[in-house]
Formats: sequence, C-alpha cells, structure tokens
Amino acid sequence: MTTHSSDQFEADSPLLDPLAALRTPADPPRDVYLTGTVFLDIIFTGLDSAPVRGTESWARGMGSSPGGVANMATALARLGLRTSLAAAFGDDHYGEYCWDALAQGEGIDLSLSRTVPGWHSPVTVSMAYEGERTMVSHGHEAPPPEPTPDTPPAARAAIASLVPGCREEWIAQAARQGSRIFADVGWDDSGRWDPADLADLEHCEAFLPNAAEAMRYTGTDCPRAAARALADRVPLAVVTLGAEGAYAVDGRTGETAEVPAIEVEALDPTGAGDVFMAGFVTGTLADWPLADRLAFAGLTAALSVQEFGGSLSAPGWAEIAAWWERAKALRSARPMGSAPCALSRYDFLDRILPATHRPWPLRRAVPTIGFRSS
Repeated sequence: MTTHSSDQFEADSPLLDPLAALRTPADPPRDVYLTGTVFLDIIFTGLDSAPVRGTESWARGMGSSPGGVANMATALARLGLRTSLAAAFGDDHYGEYCWDALAQGEGIDLSLSRTVPGWHSPVTVSMAYEGERTMVSHGHEAPPPEPTPDTPPAARAAIASLVPGCREEWIAQAARQGSRIFADVGWDDSGRWDPADLADLEHCEAFLPNAAEAMRYTGTDCPRAAARALADRVPLAVVTLGAEGAYAVDGRTGETAEVPAIEVEALDPTGAGDVFMAGFVTGTLADWPLADRLAFAGLTAALSVQEFGGSLSAPGWAEIAAWWERAKALRSARPMGSAPCALSRYDFLDRILPATHRPWPLRRAVPTIGFRSS
C-alpha cells in the first residue's frame, strides 16, 4: 500500500466559498469527509434505445470520469466545500487517472486515501437512453483498509451511505468528534426493509432516502407521510420525489418544506442523487432556510442531468450563476400582469451568487481519457 500527500486546500480558490461568513480559526480544516469505492465510469450517451443482443450500437456521446463515491466528492468540491475522501485506488492507469482527476482536477483531499499494489480499479460502463441508464460493473474486493489514528478526521460534516443490518464504527466516531452526519441508503436486497436495520441513524442529523425507500422503511403509502415518520427517528428527514421535487420535515421544530423539481431535458441521470445530497449539505452547513436548501439541492441535481456522467456533470458556482442570469432574463421577458413565475422560488440566489457574464450553457465535461495539455 502506498499513500500520497495532498495539499489541495492550497489550490486555486473556488468562485464562491459558501461558508466564508461562518469560518473561524478554530474550525476543522475539512468541511466534509466521506469514504467509499471509487470506480472508473465510462458513459455512453445518445443511444436511441437499449442495446439489442447480437447487434452493435453506436453512441453519439461518450465520457470517462471517476465514479462511485467520487461523484459526491466532486459535487461537494465544485460547490466550494473543503472535501476529504478516503478510498482505495488501483495502481493501474485507471487508478492513476482517477487520483489525478480528483486531487489535481477537483482539489479534493486524498491524504487519507491509498494506492493498493496489484489491485485494478473497479469499472462501470453506463449506457444512457430514454432518460434512464443501464450499468455494467466489474471489480475485485479491495484489501481492508489499514487503521489510522486520524480516520475519520475532524470535519464539519460527514456523509455516509447506510448499509442495512450493519453498523460502521467510523460513523459513530465522526459524530462523537462533532461532525454532522448526513446519510442516504441503498436498496435493501434482503427485502426486510426493517427500520431497526438502520441502527446508525441514531448518529445522523439528516437522512435523505428516495420516495420508494422511505415508504418501504416506514410501511406507508405516501412519501410525505414517510418523511414525517422518519422525522421521529432522525432530526431531519428529506425524501426525494423524482420529477415532483423533494419534501422535508424537521423533527426538532416541526417545520416542513416542499419544493417542486425544475423541468429539464434529462440526458443522463447518473449521480443526480449525489449532486442533490451535495447541494443540501452545502445549504445546511451555510445555515440557509430549509426551503432554500431543498430548492438549491434540486437545482444542482437538475443541472447535472443535462450533462452526461456522474462527477463530470456536477455543477459549480459558475454554472449555477449563469443559469440564474438566464432564468432572470427569461422571467423579465414575461408579459406584465402575467401569473407569478415559479422561478421566483430561487430569488435567494441573488444574495449568494457573484456577478457573472458567462454564457449559458457552460460546458465542463472532459470527453474521454487521453487528452493532455501540451
């Protein structure tokens, strides 16, 4: 095993630091810590339909990028949060590319990550068509991580993906150190859907399942009722509703918020949930009102699905600002006396965003592996 030093926090400053007004000399050096598996994602887009057995399908678009937990790490870093990722990387070219893309390209702290000799990187091929995606993955289990005294590190927040029926000691340790824990959960392959299997919820400040997961864990037939039930188990329950937006309940105050989704033409939904989480964490750490946090998270997710790939598609502040300038221009063009525009929900962005004159849309995705600066 080899480790690398990382000085990513000395990289170029992001366009906007959402926590600038809250930072003090006593703060931990990291805003968010997360851990998990990094994949090399190879994404094909522009397919007219699902591949047919025995035929060759040509895609009109392709992208390659770090995937898996790297989707969320990238989304956080592009929103200006000081992000630390602990993960294993293969010592093959794929692993080297993913490491460089995250550390050098995105400014993510990889000082707690490691390169594993002789282990090749997990790979996922994603095919996007008809607004959905099909994925094929391959990989070998990584050797168990070597314990280190600074894992998890001190951070304002940590993001965990809960595993039904399993406790992860690092989550409890991070909570004891003062990190605010945000969690999502995957599909329960056991079919139990027993909320008692989510024991680590006791350490979490916020839980963000999708509607299907929330209803199964609570035995309800309505995602809003599911969110209210989950708020009895965790301080803040956020249920994503797909094309309908998101609904949240603050169990401490009784406050609720619901924000509709922005209608967009989806190219690839890969990583949209990770981007939503990153947006919500950003707004929460910045102490925004609950409804603004939901709206911002939904906006970042909507922007992401209009590009291909997971980490490739995560928006940064420049793109958010360009979208808002365009949205305001469209709103001002509406006839006088017309019905209120739904875009007014995003007026809070005027208090946050820097002035920008960049055109919309912004293109930020690198098309494939192999291009180097001369």
